Amino acid sequence: MPNYGKRFAAMRQKVDSERRYSLEEALKLVKETATAKFDESVDVAVRLGVNPRQADQMVRGAVALPHGTGKAVRVVVFAEGDAARAAEEAGADHVGGMDLINKIQKEGWVDFDKAIAVRAMMAKVGRIGRILGPRGLMPNPKTGTVVAPESVAEAVQDIKSGKIDFRVEKAGIVHASVGKASMSEEQLRDNVLALVGTLVRLKPSTAKGTYVKSVALSTTMGPGIRLDPNDAVRQSAERR
Repeated sequence: MPNYGKRFAAMRQKVDSERRYSLEEALKLVKETATAKFDESVDVAVRLGVNPRQADQMVRGAVALPHGTGKAVRVVVFAEGDAARAAEEAGADHVGGMDLINKIQKEGWVDFDKAIAVRAMMAKVGRIGRILGPRGLMPNPKTGTVVAPESVAEAVQDIKSGKIDFRVEKAGIVHASVGKASMSEEQLRDNVLALVGTLVRLKPSTAKGTYVKSVALSTTMGPGIRLDPNDAVRQSAERR
């Protein structure tokens, strides 16, 4: 992989690892370091001052990115009757009840990115929790993917248009994709601030000390670019 090594080294030289960049400076660097032959994803990593091992400090939720993620999201919906028809009309890629559950259970089929379930289906969907759970595909009320029948169309549209869910990991870090390198700096800025603002609003009351400890941006093949976390939090507050 010599070519990759040289390219990465060249991109790494553009970034000062000791510096904490403003969001605007970081986004310029993100665009400059996205030199792969494909449209790289732009990812953000936010380290929070929480202990995820404590149930009351688990940060989990969802945010609608103003400009979407820049990629198509395959959505399945566990629903029947009118709710199933509403999901299909809203653009769901696959809709079904026990037939869909059996397909996943017997064939191990998981060719989708997000799953939504109407509440009445959750007892049955629980049968495939061991398949969906480890892949982060299990519907959950906290991320807006377990819904009332009348809300299923809106849930599908939200995810299709850029709603993402997140969960703090064991090390206290939230990872999320907030767009593509081909998107404008302004679009990426709006998406980053939407995520940071949502994380700030979800701060557990038991979290002590500095809450947003660090924020870093990177592309799929690019180096990490550290932001000034205070700048990101301030801008997210002004955006509201």
